Amino acid sequence: MGVALRDLVDVAVRVAAEAAELAQVSREAAIRDVDTKSSETDVVTAGDRASERLVRRRLAELRPGEPVLGEEEGGSDDAARDGLCWVVDPIDGTVNYLYGYPWYAVSLAVQVDGVSVAGAVVEPVSGRRWTAASGAGAALDGVPLRVSATTRLELSLVATGFAYRQERRRRQAAGVANLVGRLRDIRRAGSAALDLCAVAAGWVDGFFEHGLSRWDWAAGALIASEAGAVVRLPGTTGDGFGEDLLLAATPGIADALGAAMIDSGLAAI
Repeated sequence: MGVALRDLVDVAVRVAAEAAELAQVSREAAIRDVDTKSSETDVVTAGDRASERLVRRRLAELRPGEPVLGEEEGGSDDAARDGLCWVVDPIDGTVNYLYGYPWYAVSLAVQVDGVSVAGAVVEPVSGRRWTAASGAGAALDGVPLRVSATTRLELSLVATGFAYRQERRRRQAAGVANLVGRLRDIRRAGSAALDLCAVAAGWVDGFFEHGLSRWDWAAGALIASEAGAVVRLPGTTGDGFGEDLLLAATPGIADALGAAMIDSGLAAI
């Protein structure tokens, strides 16, 4: 790993860990202040806002002048596509955070011209730290990660997520009902960033979800890719899938999972 990328990873881990600590110690108070966004089930807490404000303040101190794109306080998506930009999801898995279900994380990545080059995903409850840098591999608490070696779709465990809008959620559920008989099983845990990390660790063999935003996948997709996963990012065209689909899988099942998704009606929801 070059010096510059190592420095970026170090900053990402440091800042994400500070935000994760804040989110956790302030959770009881933070979840009393809850608003909604796209629907009544799409929530944002005071913890999300405080976490992002901390990330922005610390990046301004450690990396002055560099733009930030965040879920709660905005920024320009164009900036993330042109030059260097930090991309933050202050709490990925906010509904889990609200309920106390421990599968949520702070996700912080650096993108250059829209491509993730360094990132970290830090879990407030467990303290686990997932990291990656382009060309340098991925790690969990410093231990290198590698995706699973499975080659049989019918013995694969696959994670997914659902949209907040009810009409789309119903279509996704119908497609998943068609797909699940082709797999070992399906998991739906509620944090795309951590689901991508789970692919990297071999805890699941694949993950797919429609409608994710850049901050949902910027760090996690890099971690999965650097651990050996085949990753299809949103915005990809010409492959038979919807443009807003993210798909990550171990190479042994990537093609078969994609074909099964098309056959199950999950290619474009």
